[in-house]
Amino acid sequence: MAKKIAEKAGSAEVKKVEIQHLRAGKDDKGNDVNFVDRTEVLSVDVAIEDAESQLVNAEARVTELKADIVAYKAIKG
Repeated sequence: MAKKIAEKAGSAEVKKVEIQHLRAGKDDKGNDVNFVDRTEVLSVDVAIEDAESQLVNAEARVTELKADIVAYKAIKG
């Protein structure tokens, strides 16, 4: 799912970001368009922590997939 990330106006003490989660679709005329699925506002620190956590999970998943591929290739011969 695509995202549109922008700085959200607010206090100078706590910077915030607005994240629009987009999904692809087609309009009435059949043209490709992006629809805003949902919008969230987070402090920039929380957004960074969330992204770092997602990255750790994604890297772990990649490691698992690489091991799966090795096992499949061993079976294939």
